[in-house]
Amino acid sequence: MTIYQNIQKAKLNGEKLFAVLIDPDKFTIANTAAFILKVNISIATHIFIGGSTVDESSTELLVQEIKKHTILPVILFPGDVSQITNAADGLLFLSLLSGRNPEYLIGKHVEAVSKLRGSNLEVIPTGYVLIDGGVKTAVSKVTNTEAISNGNIQTIIDTAKAGELLGMKLMYLEAGSGAKYPVFEEIIQQVKNELNIPLIVGGGIKSVSQLEKAYNSGADMVIVGTAFEEDESFFEEIQSSLFYTQKL
Repeated sequence: MTIYQNIQKAKLNGEKLFAVLIDPDKFTIANTAAFILKVNISIATHIFIGGSTVDESSTELLVQEIKKHTILPVILFPGDVSQITNAADGLLFLSLLSGRNPEYLIGKHVEAVSKLRGSNLEVIPTGYVLIDGGVKTAVSKVTNTEAISNGNIQTIIDTAKAGELLGMKLMYLEAGSGAKYPVFEEIIQQVKNELNIPLIVGGGIKSVSQLEKAYNSGADMVIVGTAFEEDESFFEEIQSSLFYTQKL
């Protein structure tokens, strides 16, 4: 079964997925074994690798090291074509639907084809919608685009639905790395009601309570990155939560 088929199956069965996002620029490769051990015994179902600005060789070296210590699927969440490596299991082929910069709607994708031709990576077309998380994110700076305001709920809904109609297989609502607050519950709920494809939510989630709200609002998968970068004890907090004992 493919990575995407497993995500679809989990959605249909009402199972909640959880991914740890690792940014190669903010991670010490010497700490890989110890960190991945915590990931392996946690509720994590996937590992995402990527960042807005990453050294060309950093991603591949980190993926290769991570693969030595886990059987979880390792999926690229690239900020640039240079972060694509065949060492991973899959690739979120991201289209920045919330922006209007043609480079991130189709330009980078064309550039990526030469790297993907002959690759064994499972490529998953993914709509990426950046929503205001209270700070100017690295994504906005790198892509020269603005996040959609939380007040423009209908625009967010219509953007996500347009992505599905264009053929995206996943939809990713993102508040951005280091966001002051995560995607609002009302937004998750209303987008979920419109979509038939799995919904991913990430950015600004730093507590078990925020995780629960994202899941209860309709997220099929939640992504956490910064919270683990700042405090690895977050793993223990999640594990001890009654919510996860009952639901996952």
